[in-house]
Amino acid sequence: MTPLLIATDVDGTLIDDDENVTPRTRSVVRAAVDAGTRFVLATGRPPRWVQPIVDQLGFAPMAVCANGAVIYDPATDRIVSARTLSTDELGELAEIATRVIPGAGLAVERVGQSAHDAATPQFVSSPGYEHAWLNPDNTEVSVEDLLSAPAVKLLIRKAGARSADMAEVLARHVGLAGDLTYSTNNGLIEVVPLGVSKATGIDEVARPLGIDAADIVTFGDMPNDIPMLGWAGLGVAMGNAHPEAIAAADEVTVTNAEDGVARVLERWWR
Repeated sequence: MTPLLIATDVDGTLIDDDENVTPRTRSVVRAAVDAGTRFVLATGRPPRWVQPIVDQLGFAPMAVCANGAVIYDPATDRIVSARTLSTDELGELAEIATRVIPGAGLAVERVGQSAHDAATPQFVSSPGYEHAWLNPDNTEVSVEDLLSAPAVKLLIRKAGARSADMAEVLARHVGLAGDLTYSTNNGLIEVVPLGVSKATGIDEVARPLGIDAADIVTFGDMPNDIPMLGWAGLGVAMGNAHPEAIAAADEVTVTNAEDGVARVLERWWR
């Protein structure tokens, strides 16, 4: 059956290694949308990092951001919903992280009313936090201030470590304080509220449209994509995917550098 909704990760999946949506991918996505199929971005990115993808696609799909914690409508620059870690949960997680991973730095993602809400510092980090990627919009504060307001995501960073090793250690202690995942193996763990994932975010978008998981195809490459790969009617891992993402998927396409998303969608649209 033709999918009623396509949901795809962005980095390492929809875009190539130069962070471009290729003409082939853009063409088949537009063909699907023109035929009436819904298209959703499902990413670990915050809302403020969605616009470059929107510009390349040529239209503004709904976006599940922060690994499912935020639903964002780029067409109106509006945060539709946000699920947050409370200050108590952040405090508990911070204590665990700094105790079991000595030298770890902390940061949080917050959201306001829009992707570029100037009244809300959106990426806030502790002193000395080493970024896993270029992040020019950082606000550095004390740990006390960092934990003083709810956040959609807590980031635990240790340069030189492996994210998989960090996740294994943290999982023994975190319990019900939040859900751990990672989208890079470069020493970065992302924590969202318990029960939140890309799958729950996509479901929040799809359910009001009357679309069930069985009619959805998802694409991903990293552990933060595992919930949606296993939940959708068809979960497709990229050829460059993490082994755990491959294990969770129904099938594997070629890499993001070889138009893996497009090659699957071309079964239904040209």
